[in-house]
Amino acid sequence: MKLLKAAVIFVLAPTLSPAFDPFSASVVAGGALMAWHLLSSDSWLRCRFQECCKRNSTVNFKALKAQLDNRLFGQHLAKDVVLKAVLGFSNNPSPKKPLMLSLHGWAGTGKNYLSQILAEQVHPAGLRSKFVHLFLATLHFPHHDQVKLYKEQLQNWIRGNVSACPSSVFIFDEMDKMHPGVIDAIKPFLDYYEEVDGVSYRKAIFIFLSNAGGDLINKAALDFWASGKRREDIQLKDLEPLLSVGVFNNKNSGLWHSSIIDRNLIDYFVPFLPLEQRHVKMCVRAEMAARGYAVDEKIVQEVADEMTYFPKEQRIYSDKGCKTVQAKLDIHEDFVMRDTNTRA
Repeated sequence: MKLLKAAVIFVLAPTLSPAFDPFSASVVAGGALMAWHLLSSDSWLRCRFQECCKRNSTVNFKALKAQLDNRLFGQHLAKDVVLKAVLGFSNNPSPKKPLMLSLHGWAGTGKNYLSQILAEQVHPAGLRSKFVHLFLATLHFPHHDQVKLYKEQLQNWIRGNVSACPSSVFIFDEMDKMHPGVIDAIKPFLDYYEEVDGVSYRKAIFIFLSNAGGDLINKAALDFWASGKRREDIQLKDLEPLLSVGVFNNKNSGLWHSSIIDRNLIDYFVPFLPLEQRHVKMCVRAEMAARGYAVDEKIVQEVADEMTYFPKEQRIYSDKGCKTVQAKLDIHEDFVMRDTNTRA
């Protein structure tokens, strides 16, 4: 804003100062017009001082893959589906509809991580970007008797933000706690329309995060394990039909009997598998490295052992995924810091 005010002063300078000769006046006027253009649009100069919308850029596939490999553990299906979906959407100059992903699985399996990574690849500031919008069902839509108001507010919010930036990203967390009917307000924006009231939503990305369907995913994973099959052999076709039907018929889901599912507007139901102890250890190592600690395998094992697993007898899958890894590691922090200082 300060830059824009400076440009206005620059434009008005010839009228506020003694008379210029014709040549000087034309130079000043030309410079003022150029400054106004540079500072009032998404130009490189303006974008050096504040975030600008990335309107026509494509997602860096290698960078996205590297982030998923380094930060998301035990989710071969989610990685594969999201990489292919985002690559196809990003490289399409004229998509027929927005990209719509619905991520499902128990807490701590990586749904939030994946949505954050994807947001960062579209808008580098990630969740801090003014073009990335996070909605929490229990915070933004808490009251059942205000569903009509929420629907109106949601439509206005999305319409305004996509008008400002076509490549806006909208993340809806806690979809399993969303009041049924609220999310149907965005159905017109997800459909195969070129424009809705003069606004095109085809470049936007919508992501749902939900624990709904987690039990179905866990049962399928256990069945694979019981039959002696490898976890990595689970394919999307083994889970996606179960998810779409299960979530649609789940009365405790914000997608219960949703027109969004009924109209097949969700491009992918992305299953997040329950994490094994080896994946929990990966999370512990990554957290230790992020804190600048030396990775001590003894501590890694101790933290992993403190987690609870199911089935109770076999202890195959962590029932909280990696959700409590940070808190568990805090207990060992003094020892880890002393060990790191000793090694240094």
